[in-house]
Amino acid sequence: MILEYENIDNINRYKLMSDTVIPRPIAWIVTEDEGVINAAPFSYFTPLSSDPATIVVSIGHKEDGSQKDSLANILKHKKATICFANIDNLDDLKKSAISLPKNESETKTFNIDTHRTLEDYPPMIKSSHTALFCDFYSQIDIPGKTVPLVLELKFQYIQDERINDKNHINLENIARCGSYFKVMKDI
Repeated sequence: MILEYENIDNINRYKLMSDTVIPRPIAWIVTEDEGVINAAPFSYFTPLSSDPATIVVSIGHKEDGSQKDSLANILKHKKATICFANIDNLDDLKKSAISLPKNESETKTFNIDTHRTLEDYPPMIKSSHTALFCDFYSQIDIPGKTVPLVLELKFQYIQDERINDKNHINLENIARCGSYFKVMKDI
């Protein structure tokens, strides 16, 4: 079967792509504006380059066409903290997927503990084994309602016991495999 993407509506294109490109990491993108911490789960991001160290994340718009809080906050403050989900915080991640008003924080509403690890960046989710502290690098202009942003990794937090002396990391992050969550472990 050959599927012609030009003739497939947005929601079905999303389903096809997200069920094909697997596994996709899932993490909170934590941003902050006027003291409100926004912690939104994303699975549409991936490494882009190691020199410079960058990732690309695609952020859609709200149903009313306005920018999602994560997008607005990154464009305004040029900072984001990406906190990877694991089996211990998966329930919190699922709860935080509920859309809240801009002035309401997912971390407060759902009692998700955070920790300000670096003063110049939004706080990280305390239960995350690793987090990436990123600066806005650029925006990719494409037609449609999704805005791809390139974020540059400036710092990474990782639990001491999860990295060895050769910089190999052992994590049990959650990933999306289509519409399902999977724990990524060593084989």
